[in-house]
Amino acid sequence: MDLSSVNFAALLASLMVAATPILLAAIGEMVVEKAGILNLGVEGMMITGAVSGFAVAYTTGSPLLGFIFAATASAALSMIFAFLTLKLMSNQVATGLALTLFGLGLSALIGQSFAEARPPVTPKLDIPILSDLPFFGRVLFSHDPIVYFSLFLLVAVWAFLKYSRMGLVLRAVGENHDAAHALGYKVVRIRFAAIAFGGACAGLGGAHLSLVRVAQWTDGMTAGAGWIALAIVVFASWKAQRVLFGAYLFGGITVLQLNLQVAGIPVPVEYLSMSPYIITIIVLVLISRSSSAAPASLGKSFHATS
Repeated sequence: MDLSSVNFAALLASLMVAATPILLAAIGEMVVEKAGILNLGVEGMMITGAVSGFAVAYTTGSPLLGFIFAATASAALSMIFAFLTLKLMSNQVATGLALTLFGLGLSALIGQSFAEARPPVTPKLDIPILSDLPFFGRVLFSHDPIVYFSLFLLVAVWAFLKYSRMGLVLRAVGENHDAAHALGYKVVRIRFAAIAFGGACAGLGGAHLSLVRVAQWTDGMTAGAGWIALAIVVFASWKAQRVLFGAYLFGGITVLQLNLQVAGIPVPVEYLSMSPYIITIIVLVLISRSSSAAPASLGKSFHATS
């Protein structure tokens, strides 16, 4: 095993890129679950965002349009889930699973035309002076705009949920939708908005996979990232700072195991490939043992009485 070939600055920079799709999806799902809705369709929305963003970016030559369309397409897909669960009162778990299967099938159909294609390069947001710093310039200040947007979005969502009136209303809906309805809040409308936001975030995460991290379209390329995002939200106890930790932990272990494979560590590649999922779940389970409970109305259907 030769670890001298491992560039630690590049390793840490790759960590941030690898964590971004999961972080975006987890941020969106955290908001959805804070509103009392359990959407298991994150994987389907991510893969839909990946293929739709790739298709638009490849066709137009604009990565920006690709990201915008990916967010829009996945938000539109999430509205199917919202309509079925909020208006027709279908089971949230079954509907979310169906959404994932639908997204996987739809993406496979659309992606057939782009199997050998390469997307336009998403430019990096090199920050003057800071990007030229030794080590830290490579690690922190030479990424694409979506990496920084994901961190900004995390802080914005944290502040929104904790300090804004609408954030408190959304949390109230997730804790007790009947009481929120009695106070005059539009429970269904708030949940529709939360689900749309979650879908848009998942779409952005999927587009980051196909346009930046992998930079090509591959059928099933999310490879369980949506399920990891769901697990991170639960084990992070619906707290933004723990969501960040979970996403970056998974991204870090993913990049590390790839580098260990290149370095020739004498461990079967199958074990290395499964390690990000196992270690992330174990660590998050341990830190969640002393954390707060889920939103009280999570997964429960809302029936307006008037």
